[in-house]
Amino acid sequence: MAVSVDNAAAREGENVQEDDGTLARLIAAGDRSAFVRMMRRYNRRLYRLARATLRDDAEAEDALQDAYLAAFRSIGGYREEAALATWLSRLVLNECFARQRRQARRDNIAPMHRISERNEAEQDMIDTRRSASPDEAAMRAEIRALLERRLDALPEAFRLVFVLRCVEELSVEETARSLGIPEATVRSRHFRARSLLRESLAQDIDLAERDVFSFGNEHCDRLVAGVLARLDEDR
Repeated sequence: MAVSVDNAAAREGENVQEDDGTLARLIAAGDRSAFVRMMRRYNRRLYRLARATLRDDAEAEDALQDAYLAAFRSIGGYREEAALATWLSRLVLNECFARQRRQARRDNIAPMHRISERNEAEQDMIDTRRSASPDEAAMRAEIRALLERRLDALPEAFRLVFVLRCVEELSVEETARSLGIPEATVRSRHFRARSLLRESLAQDIDLAERDVFSFGNEHCDRLVAGVLARLDEDR
């Protein structure tokens, strides 16, 4: 499913920063350029929230698109007691949870193993800095992939809090409102998520230490052959 975007309208509204109420009223009145501005403003935060919930790139993008369509249809009911980002976060989570329930029902009938459809090499090119050398870009891609795998392995409750607090850098209050949980719960889950990640990454480091400056068979053979060749030259 694809969301149609008016590129001209998007460019025209790029620098507009309406308050939440104004932006919501424009969208409710059918202003598509305002809708585009809203998506561009919150895309990253909401995608990360969906990705943390569903643990699949393509599924998260589809869920976000569906949530945006739901937002467009229902934004007339938005009340300014909550921030627009919080209201949107609830829609995204509702869509993600609905997908999880549907998937669970399907798995009960016929287990399925899904893989992400996103081209990882293409995503790496987008995320890495243009000035980085190929080695640096590859190293950052490997570190990011490792962190994403470890995050995916966290329980969902901890994973969502970690992404909002550490990745999106929301405050405790903002995170609590987005997830509909007490601030004390945010703090405890954030602490627990960081502890679990540290433990998991420490295990990876311990395993990697055994292979530091590895000297495999081919390397050994090449060195021995080189020494012998030099001995032959000295004869």
